[in-house]
Amino acid sequence: DERDLRDHARGEYIAQEHLAIAAERRHAFLEARASGVEQADTLKATRLYNDDALVLDVREDKEYAGGHIPKARHIPLGQLAGRMQELEKFKGKPILVTCRSGHRSIDAGLALEEAGFKEVYNVLDGFEGPLDDRHHRGSLSGWRMEGLPWEQL
Repeated sequence: DERDLRDHARGEYIAQEHLAIAAERRHAFLEARASGVEQADTLKATRLYNDDALVLDVREDKEYAGGHIPKARHIPLGQLAGRMQELEKFKGKPILVTCRSGHRSIDAGLALEEAGFKEVYNVLDGFEGPLDDRHHRGSLSGWRMEGLPWEQL
């Protein structure tokens, strides 16, 4: 009947959305692998965080104020090149780079590696994760969704 057709169509739509999300995650992962920036899933990122890695958040000010990883150093991606000297003292330690969804942090990771940083990790899915089927972040994956520590300004 008509209701079954609607339910079936909705189910197909949701499946397509989940496939699109999986494709977005795969694209980010492959992009990062191709770039040489190592990926850190939430388990690896948590281990590095607990071992006192520097967390570098490259989101814009408003995004950072809305929530971020505790002790994160905030340098928006657009300012990173001009502020790289602030990070020189961290060249010998692991750096976890994060953004909203793990895409801008790849660019930041590349810039850090080009500047001579050796142990750079991109936080897979970033702070909020990819978009879900309702085009919202934070419901599929990401640092905050995984229940890891975060704070607001």
